[in-house]
Amino acid sequence: MPPFNTVLFDLDGTLIDSLRLILDSYHHTLRVHELPARDDAYWLRGVGTPLRVQFKEYATDPELLERLVATYRDYNLAHHDTMVTGYDGVNGMLAAVRAAGARTALVTSKNREGAARGLRLMGLEPYLDVLVCADDVVRPKPDREPVDKALALLGSRAPDAVFVGDSVHDIHAGHAAGVATAAALWGPFGRDELAGSAPEYWLDTPADLLPLVRST
Repeated sequence: MPPFNTVLFDLDGTLIDSLRLILDSYHHTLRVHELPARDDAYWLRGVGTPLRVQFKEYATDPELLERLVATYRDYNLAHHDTMVTGYDGVNGMLAAVRAAGARTALVTSKNREGAARGLRLMGLEPYLDVLVCADDVVRPKPDREPVDKALALLGSRAPDAVFVGDSVHDIHAGHAAGVATAAALWGPFGRDELAGSAPEYWLDTPADLLPLVRST
């Protein structure tokens, strides 16, 4: 029998392809505030963590930090619908997971407004029972709190759940909460970059998740 009746999903790089928009939003923000540029690799290392974590080097100036976050969000939302795309097979995979009766949750470091917009754009809202976003927790990924909160909202046990994500932050959060983890290799990171976080499962395509899902 497949092991899991609860599936938790990251958003960016897992359910939607928003990477170029995310990176462009960071570059735009530093240009607007006349701060030294950072390359894509710098921002990629923090993908999957909240904006205030990504901008942590500016945290000693709280007013600047809030301006950076606001500039990022303004640019991101203004370009969101023209730059965000879907991954082949994600909608069908989610439909199959729901058809099996599995519980589902989004666990993302994006704020609720931005997360909901991406889900609506790609037609993914009907497939998710609950959303746990950056606004909903005190300690975001890679802390376990977002995963714990999703399990509590779903009424699920950690041994019955798998967390599907594309970054080491997702895998670390899942391990900390005692759920299984599955690396989504259709996102921006490959096996070499994720191997150190030791996910229990490797998913080359969204359909590779389906054998892990237990019908209820």
